[in-house]
Amino acid sequence: MLRITELTLPLHHPDEALPAAICRRLRITPRELVRHVVARRAHDARDKTSILLVYSVDVNVKNEEAVLARFRKDRHVQRTPDTRYKFVAQAPSGGTARRPVVVGAGPCGLFAGLILAQMGYRPIILDRGKVVRERTKDTWGLWRRSVLNPESNVQFGEGGAGTFSDGKLYSRIKDPRHLDRKVLTEFVKAGAPEEILTEAHPHIGTFRLVTMVESMRETIEALGGEYRFEHRVEGLDLAVDAQGNRRVRGLHLHTGDYLEADHVVLAIGHSARDTFFMLQAAGVHVEPKPFSIGVRIEHPQSWIDAARFGAEAGNPILGAADYSISHHCSNGRTVYSFCMCPGGTVVAATSEEGRVATNGMSQYSRNERNANSGLVVAIDPARDYPGDPLAGIAFQRHWESLAYVAGGSSYKAPAQKLGDFLAARPSEGLGQVIPSYRPGVHLTDLAQCLPEFAVTAMREALPVFGRLIPGYDHPDVVLTGVETRTSSPVRFTRGADFQSLNTAGLFPAGEGAGYAGGILSAAVDGIKVAEAVAASLGG
Repeated sequence: MLRITELTLPLHHPDEALPAAICRRLRITPRELVRHVVARRAHDARDKTSILLVYSVDVNVKNEEAVLARFRKDRHVQRTPDTRYKFVAQAPSGGTARRPVVVGAGPCGLFAGLILAQMGYRPIILDRGKVVRERTKDTWGLWRRSVLNPESNVQFGEGGAGTFSDGKLYSRIKDPRHLDRKVLTEFVKAGAPEEILTEAHPHIGTFRLVTMVESMRETIEALGGEYRFEHRVEGLDLAVDAQGNRRVRGLHLHTGDYLEADHVVLAIGHSARDTFFMLQAAGVHVEPKPFSIGVRIEHPQSWIDAARFGAEAGNPILGAADYSISHHCSNGRTVYSFCMCPGGTVVAATSEEGRVATNGMSQYSRNERNANSGLVVAIDPARDYPGDPLAGIAFQRHWESLAYVAGGSSYKAPAQKLGDFLAARPSEGLGQVIPSYRPGVHLTDLAQCLPEFAVTAMREALPVFGRLIPGYDHPDVVLTGVETRTSSPVRFTRGADFQSLNTAGLFPAGEGAGYAGGILSAAVDGIKVAEAVAASLGG
């Protein structure tokens, strides 16, 4: 089978145009084309007056070797890669002395647990939060009634932070083993639409993620895995030999229980701040990592659709438009869009009392009134919070606490119209854009809960973005603060064997450990770590 990439056709092409284009590209007759399957479809809207669909297509042809020989120097005509997942190990027939433990049931922990279960290792999966249905009720409790459960919210519980997001399933990772395909395939088995296997920018949305997470839990349990919810890890039990080598041998849980474990996957997510401090106190190697701070910015989705697609705005093939933009500012900072959610809502994402943090979320349909995105400024540990490896947490907490006060000390979020933000004056009323954040916003001056360097950089970048996307800097656009959870502020550094640099048997993984960003990359990292655990267990 051959794969053709970068095959372009007009947006409104008829069905028969694709096989015809394949024949032209390969210089074959229609009779020589046996079969074709779309492997990927994207769109190119750089010219709004002539939007193109861009295909990667797998084809069977007669005389395949002769056709391939004609294109041996053409990187856009190659053999179809084998994307099937191949297990690297299998548990010994007698099992292992101790079952591997996965801490965290987000995307990384979910796939670490799944792969270990599929290889026969019967993992135990711990999560401090609740099962996804109960967790969803607690999350809505904050959004609707301003009642926060610090152990069950947007950040903590089955499915992880990605459950309440846009459900994006793409990343910038380049993996020659195609582990991302394994992730997408398992999601389809769990109930995701099959189109995620071919769309260039697939997404699922919160409601579908909930049922998929439940289905994957059932699969893991059927394979001998075990879940223990509402079990927070409060301490490590370490063995230290005469040479000072450290190895994990068990976990202390907040329930008072002790769990023997010599292979522990740490998939704790980017907001497990108390666990970060516990690990540092236990001597686990940790270092600071850059992240970003800013706000969520909301526009009517129709504005973004018109700006990106012109007369084709609303075309169902294109769906709701998104964007990705950045600007390097004169003060040395970079402002960029983050976690853009077409047709979605801004949500309360705090996990700590007396603090406000925001994020974006959308459903599979992406049909809400507004588009929202993070508008964030990159920060660096050496420049902005030097010293202690966990100083970034104090940095986040400081601005989240100020946002709580600026929002009225009630979990409402501080918000401001873009025109007022640029003019450095508090907002006193809304215009054409109605904010979607729940439990509501309090109009104010966002400069009181953002670093001065961030305010300066954003004020420079917004007019620049307005020239890139017409209407982006409209004065009625709403900014809602603060966005602080773009990624983990720490990295629990690991070696080539995926184990902690100074604590054997501990496998830092995913976004919380500083090795991923988003659902897909976290899931892929979970697979890699599960394979490393299996290798260490001798499978």
